Amino acid sequence: MSDFDNVTTPPPPVSAPAPAEQRTMALVAHLLGIFTWFLGPLIIWLINKDDSSKRFVTDQAKEALNFQITITIAMLICIVLTIVIIGGLLAPIVGLLNVIFCIIAAVKANNGEAYRYPFALRLIK
Repeated sequence: MSDFDNVTTPPPPVSAPAPAEQRTMALVAHLLGIFTWFLGPLIIWLINKDDSSKRFVTDQAKEALNFQITITIAMLICIVLTIVIIGGLLAPIVGLLNVIFCIIAAVKANNGEAYRYPFALRLIK
């Protein structure tokens, strides 16, 4: 079984609703992805990954980080494809998808729902 067989892994079960502070941090992790690409979610994940009481923040920051890594790879492919013009057309589409999905994820995280991006490589487990 490869790492890519498990692309649409469901979120871990949440036993109790996440506290408001954790929901806010998860919201920030998703929104920082728009402005800082993978650096914002990476910092939030690194700060909270060892604290077992912040499972919701850790899960959502990891999800945001994986999505931003996927977007970064897609943008690098667009840069390479600018040689044949199509990359210049695809880059704005990738950027728009990044903004749309990050906003959707931020709203879901603020409601206390664990969000999974529809197409993200789950590189950070």
